[in-house]
Amino acid sequence: MLTGKEIHVLDINSEFYGVPTIKLMENAGKNISDFIDKKLEKKEKNIIVFCGTGNNGGDGFVAARHLSEKNNVTVFLLGKTNDIKTDISKKNFEKIKNNKKIKIYDINNTSKIVDLISKNDIIIDAMLGIGLSGEIREPYNTVIQNINKAKNKTIISVDIPTGLGTHNSIKPDYTITFHDIKDMMNSKNSGRIIIANIGIPKKAEEYVGPGEIKTYYPVPKKESHKGDNGRLLIIAGGPYYGAPALSSFAAQRTGVDLVIIATPKKVAKAITSYSPLLIKPVKLAKHLAKISPTLIVNELSDEKNLVLSDIKIIEKQINKADALLIGPGLGIKKQTQVAIEKIINIFIEQKKPIVIDADAIRVVGKKQNLIKNTKTVITPHAGEFKHLTGVNLTKDVKKRKEEVKKWAKKLGVTIVLKGPIDVISNGEKTKLNDFHNPSMTVGGTGDVLAGIIGALLSKGVEPFNAARMGIFINGAAGNLAFEKYSYGLIATDVIEKIPNVLKKYLSE
Repeated sequence: MLTGKEIHVLDINSEFYGVPTIKLMENAGKNISDFIDKKLEKKEKNIIVFCGTGNNGGDGFVAARHLSEKNNVTVFLLGKTNDIKTDISKKNFEKIKNNKKIKIYDINNTSKIVDLISKNDIIIDAMLGIGLSGEIREPYNTVIQNINKAKNKTIISVDIPTGLGTHNSIKPDYTITFHDIKDMMNSKNSGRIIIANIGIPKKAEEYVGPGEIKTYYPVPKKESHKGDNGRLLIIAGGPYYGAPALSSFAAQRTGVDLVIIATPKKVAKAITSYSPLLIKPVKLAKHLAKISPTLIVNELSDEKNLVLSDIKIIEKQINKADALLIGPGLGIKKQTQVAIEKIINIFIEQKKPIVIDADAIRVVGKKQNLIKNTKTVITPHAGEFKHLTGVNLTKDVKKRKEEVKKWAKKLGVTIVLKGPIDVISNGEKTKLNDFHNPSMTVGGTGDVLAGIIGALLSKGVEPFNAARMGIFINGAAGNLAFEKYSYGLIATDVIEKIPNVLKKYLSE
């Protein structure tokens, strides 16, 4: 069963993987025509197609064109020609506009609707599809009432009945839906449901793509203020200095408003020297350049490691944060692992989302109940997956997919298994990703991914969506970086390209 948003994802990813939306529309309309010609009695039928101004109406235009070859067809457009919203619907309207076999009426002819319904045996409802929000408005409200009052007519809805889920919806005899049943549909509200294959490629269904970004990325509102679009707390660094910096820079480039890093003293000093575009505590930054309001570096109490006494410092930052990223570069000292456990527990008590990466994965592997059924994304590679679950993964993608799904369901979290083909699952839904390149095995790209996902979580994106968006953004940025740097690519090159990925897919 698919939601409206997931249909949007599928449409975009279908185009990305080689099947354009106009082809899907053609196949949808042809399926409607074939069903009517083959399944319903009478050789020549009188058919009226009520078309909306969106893509649902476009499906109706295509159906009308094919049906006109053997039947008497009338199209009623619930708007004017200039109101048709999408290019593909406009193209299909142009194909029927001068077809002498098709009679066309528009919103200026509303007084004729009752008469037109009475003169036709079959009514096709191609008015409103999955994009409907709110209650039905005029002229749709009156048309729905008139269609439902009609006697001895065969009513067929396209994809979903218009008005489904509202107080006034079409009551069809049949609904021809595409690819899969849509959310809320059943035999009582949709009649007999026929699922039609319209050629969505298997890869568009199984793999992530730009559809996730276009559908789920939360574009900032014009009236928003600093902090409204995400505040991410990153607890990272210790033996490894670069990891927290890479995660924080990646989060910034993904569009988070504020990043707060809590890290040992030596790491804090190192991070504040990496870029002139950082905010630093005054005592660390008097000699450094320009201050940026998007990254705050907080020194912890120990020089080299996260320790238990740091929890008091970190607790002050938790209320300021919308999400937590913990793990990159922390190391595996016993006291560090105990501190990780306590910090995760505090965040979970506040019901805030978490990305658990790198060294922090060992902790939750030993204390699985700590994160059960929480808003958590865990980002292991195969070795870390063993620390999490005890399972040695094979190289077989199908078996990896099964294991990741099983453990995601068991733990009640989202797991992102990194590999030649990434596997993303929340135990209910699973996606794959191969949109990256071999040079991304270079150190630091996992820290970049964790930062991207953390940023998305802090912006209010649900864990599974943040994970699948994050893995695609990371891979797409890596591919752009590869075009420039080839096998000399490093993690900061990937970060540099994140805004290009957002620009490309959010502006199309």
